Amino acid sequence: MLVDSVRITVCAGDGGNGCVSFRREKYVPRGGPNGGDGGRGGNVILVVGEGLNTLLHLHNRRQVRAEPGQHGRGSNKTGAGGEDIRLQVPPGTVVRDATNGEVLGDLVENGQEMVVANGGRGGRGNTRFASSTNRVPRTAEDGAPGEKLELDLELKLLADVGLVGLPNAGKSTLLARLSAARPKVADYPFTTLEPHLGVVSPPGDDLRTLVMADIPGIIEGAHEGAGLGTQFLRHVERCPVLVHLVDLASDSSLGERVDTIRGELEAHTAPLEDRPWILVGTKIDAMADREAGFAELAATAKANGVQSTMISAVTGEGIDRLLGTLFDLVEEAKEKP
Repeated sequence: MLVDSVRITVCAGDGGNGCVSFRREKYVPRGGPNGGDGGRGGNVILVVGEGLNTLLHLHNRRQVRAEPGQHGRGSNKTGAGGEDIRLQVPPGTVVRDATNGEVLGDLVENGQEMVVANGGRGGRGNTRFASSTNRVPRTAEDGAPGEKLELDLELKLLADVGLVGLPNAGKSTLLARLSAARPKVADYPFTTLEPHLGVVSPPGDDLRTLVMADIPGIIEGAHEGAGLGTQFLRHVERCPVLVHLVDLASDSSLGERVDTIRGELEAHTAPLEDRPWILVGTKIDAMADREAGFAELAATAKANGVQSTMISAVTGEGIDRLLGTLFDLVEEAKEKP
């Protein structure tokens, strides 16, 4: 199960209190102060974990609390610092302040770390307050409280190519054909209920790869919550190239179907309509009139100023040509500043 958003409360550890203490040694009846400082509270740290691709492990973890620092002790002994809490998150995790929506960080690289709540400073012991006018200080500081914050963690998948289109356009079938991913495939709308990733290589070249993301189908009004809404569109926000799939075996207007998807991409919170894309006609093995279908696809692509190609994910026709185009588009997009 893909869990791509969670809300958690992170509480760093409080600092330990400083100690009030005096030397009590034989033959030293009036020993000076020797109270130690309190230890620092533990931090809460987010760490990008290699191999993670979901926030499921944090789904039921409502609050995370780091250890407090230990109190200072006599003989100038500083309290031990609280142990940090390190929470692993998948690459592509956006960290927001839940109270105002401010983006605090974007964690994309394996091993990347981010301190989201700082532990409280330890209080000073009475030794720190000794002076020429106050040789017997009887005061010490309390430790500072650790930071407490409510966070929204949102996963945006890291992929090179995002597959978009109406339900049942053949996105999952294409991903299954090109990669080892095994999304559910069936002949009815909304078969795909969560995003899937697949690693794709050109025939005979395992050194070159790209990551492809398949998201649930989009319908008109998705940006207002229709169908599955645009809750999954954020997973293609990072994709440098989009592939818009259309079913050439369908009887409905191809141009209207393309306009529907383009409109939803434009209405999305982070507009995607300017992203480089290619129009791909699918299911050519099931077409009744290939010539007319190809002409309509070419005309629609020309009207939108993009390339087009036709494939059958079932028979494999046109797949190699599509892959070559995709690798070129991704390389071009990544070279742009």
